[in-house]
Amino acid sequence: MLVSSVDAIVVNGELRKGSAVIVAPYRGPSVFGYETDLPLTRAAQISVHTSPLATLGGKDAGGMNVYIRELAFHLAKQGLPVDIFTRRVDLETPEVRELIPGVNVIAITAGPPEPIGKNELFPYLPEFAEQMALYSLREGVRYDVVHAHYWLSGWVAELARRYWNTPFVQMFHTTAHMKNAVAAQIDRETDLRVRIEKRLLSLADGIVAANPDERADLIWSMGVATEKVCTIPPGVDLELFHPMPRQDARAALGIAAAERVVLFVGRIDPVKGIDTLIDAAEIIAARDVLVPPPTFLIVGGDLDERGDPVGPLANVAEAIATKGIAHSFRLTGSQPQDQLPLFYAAADVVAVPSRYESFGLVAVEALACGVPVVASRAGGLRFTIEEGATGLLVKPRSADALTRGIETILGDDVLRAAMSAAARPSVARYDWATIASQVIHVYQRLASGHRAHLCAGGEIFDMTGSD
Repeated sequence: MLVSSVDAIVVNGELRKGSAVIVAPYRGPSVFGYETDLPLTRAAQISVHTSPLATLGGKDAGGMNVYIRELAFHLAKQGLPVDIFTRRVDLETPEVRELIPGVNVIAITAGPPEPIGKNELFPYLPEFAEQMALYSLREGVRYDVVHAHYWLSGWVAELARRYWNTPFVQMFHTTAHMKNAVAAQIDRETDLRVRIEKRLLSLADGIVAANPDERADLIWSMGVATEKVCTIPPGVDLELFHPMPRQDARAALGIAAAERVVLFVGRIDPVKGIDTLIDAAEIIAARDVLVPPPTFLIVGGDLDERGDPVGPLANVAEAIATKGIAHSFRLTGSQPQDQLPLFYAAADVVAVPSRYESFGLVAVEALACGVPVVASRAGGLRFTIEEGATGLLVKPRSADALTRGIETILGDDVLRAAMSAAARPSVARYDWATIASQVIHVYQRLASGHRAHLCAGGEIFDMTGSD
C-alpha cells in the first residue's frame, strides 16, 4: 500500500488498514505511562531501515547500528531489558534473536524480505507498525518507553505510542535540515523526509541530540522547545577499542612496518567525504612533502566473492585508477566491528573528511585506540577532537586543507606521539555505562510524567570535557 502523506492512514485518531483499526487513540497517562512511580521494566528501540546486526561499512550500516546495539547492551546491564525492532531482510533470520540476556532483536516482516533502500521503505511503515503491535499483543509485553532512531522509525514510533500508550524518544542521527545544508543538490534528502521530521519534532515526547550544535539547530532553526531536547552523545566501547602495538596489528593485516598509513572507516556515502580524501591523496602523491606517499586504507563498502569492489566502492576504485593513484590505496570492504581495533592500531592517522557528522564515532574509536585524527570541522567532530592536542580539524570539503592536516601529522613524529598519548584519555567520558545512565534518566523522567521539565536545566551531557 503506497502512503503519500503522514496522515493518510490515520482516521479520527486511529490508524486504519483496510477496514481494521489496529492502533488505538493515544490517551495520555496510564499505569503503563506517565503518572506512575513504577520502575522501568522494558524499553523498545525501533530501527526500521538497518539492523544492529548488520556488517559495518555497508550501504546503510554505520555508527547508528553500533549506537543501537551498544546502548541496548548497557541499558540491559543496568537492569532495563530492551527489544530492538528492525525490518526483516531475508527469510533465514529468526523472528527473535537474543543478543545477550535482556536484549532481543525482533525481525518484523514489512514488505518483501529482502534489502530495500531506505528511501523506498516509507510505503511499508504501516505494515511495520501493525506487525510490531501484533507482536507485543501476542507476546503479552508492554513497554515503558519507545526510542526511535532515524525518521522512518519515528513515524512508526508515533503510532506505537498510540497503541502502547507510552512516551517516545526520538533520535534523528542527523536531520534532513542539517544534511541538506552541506549536501550537493543530487544528494539532498527528500521533501517527504523533511516534512515528517518537522512533524516528529512536535510529536515526540523527548528528543536526544548527539551534540550541542544539533541541539541548537533543533531549537533555533526548527523551533523545538528548549526543555524538550537533551544532548547525549553516543558512547564508545573502551574495552574493545584500546591501544595495541602497531607492529602486531600491521603483521596481522599484512602491512609493512615502514609504511605510513592513513585510515578511512565508514560507509561509502557522499556525506562521508571520501571524494575529498581521494583528491587529497592525489595532491599528496604529486608533492614531495611525504616521500614515499602514504598508503590509504579504506575500510567500508562491498566486495564481491572474488574480492573486487562493487557498488559505491567500485566508483572509488574507478576514481583512484583514473587519477593514477590506485597503487596508494587498499580497499578492504566492510569489516566486523571486533576487527576494527586492528585497523585503527595499524594506522598512523585516521581521516574523517565528512561533510557533516552528528557525532563522529569513527573519530572517537580511533582516539580510544590512541590514534590521532584529521577531521572536518563539522558537527560533533568539533567537540570530540581537541584541536592540536588529539588531532586536527580542517575545512570541510577542502582537499587542500585535508592534505595539510595529513602532512602535518605524518611529517612530525613528535607531534604524532604527543597526540597519540593524549588521545585515549580525551574520550574516557564517552564510556557506554555513563551514556546509558543518562539515557535511562531521560526515560525515567518521561515515564514519570516530567515531560515539561525533561531538559529544563539545559544539556544533560557536557561535551566540552569539563565534566
